[in-house]
Amino acid sequence: MTRTNIVCGTYLFKYDRRVTSRDDARPPTAPAGTRSDLGLVDAIAQLSFLVQNALAELAGEYDLSLIQTRLLGILRDREPTMNELGRHLDLDKSSITGLVSRAQKRGLVSRTVSEIDRRVVRVSITDAGRDLIRQVAERFTERIEDLVAPLADTDRQHLSRLAGRIVLADMHRHGFDPGSAAR
Repeated sequence: MTRTNIVCGTYLFKYDRRVTSRDDARPPTAPAGTRSDLGLVDAIAQLSFLVQNALAELAGEYDLSLIQTRLLGILRDREPTMNELGRHLDLDKSSITGLVSRAQKRGLVSRTVSEIDRRVVRVSITDAGRDLIRQVAERFTERIEDLVAPLADTDRQHLSRLAGRIVLADMHRHGFDPGSAAR
């Protein structure tokens, strides 16, 4: 099969020059000559670009970086230590310290020294941070709902279950216990 990669905006379509039929399973909104079956890796990569672009755009509208948005998202339901935050965000100690310091200066997070071990510092979201991330999350939900609008309800549920299984497996692989998220 002869394929050519075509980039349209943030999309990369695999175009099969032999496909000219309307029966090629492409969605009604896809450009003529494109296939909806990108293959697993391409489909997930393209979907991740769409999701990350939507989140980055919204973060910018609220004067947040993507990593600050992720930080606030993590803090919605837990109070991790600085080390745990580093693991969640895959950042080293100095990067986490700077990230938390900037968020703290904006009044979005607070730090608390552990009474048991003074070397341990927990990070929590403030009311202002919670309000801000709630606004971002509401708008992000709208954007994602727009992205999945072409899918039938059963397909959305199936996608949700599959994505959840992938996320859970990755959490286990990296030593995170999903049952201990809330504090």
